[in-house]
Amino acid sequence: MSEFTKVAAKSEIAPGYTKKVEINGKEIAVFNIGGNFCAIADTCSHRGGPLSEGSVENNVVTCPWHGWEYDVTNGSCLTNPSVTQAKYDVKVDGGDIYVSA
Repeated sequence: MSEFTKVAAKSEIAPGYTKKVEINGKEIAVFNIGGNFCAIADTCSHRGGPLSEGSVENNVVTCPWHGWEYDVTNGSCLTNPSVTQAKYDVKVDGGDIYVSA
């Protein structure tokens, strides 16, 4: 069973924003989508762009390098449906956000 690691306080990630974290050597982007938190691998599958630096609209992040789009709730790639980002479990306890990686 994977362990959850505290990655941020809820107040650190405003709705529509992202925070890059590292857990066990994995770079992870944590998103606040309307008060719900989700996490996927931070590195775009296309050319390695940092998804945590991309623009977020609704539940879609756009890679800042070449525009590939990902659904942050499940990791699916909208640009190339054969690609999926790793998705990580998130839980909120009180005012803190935890990710299992």
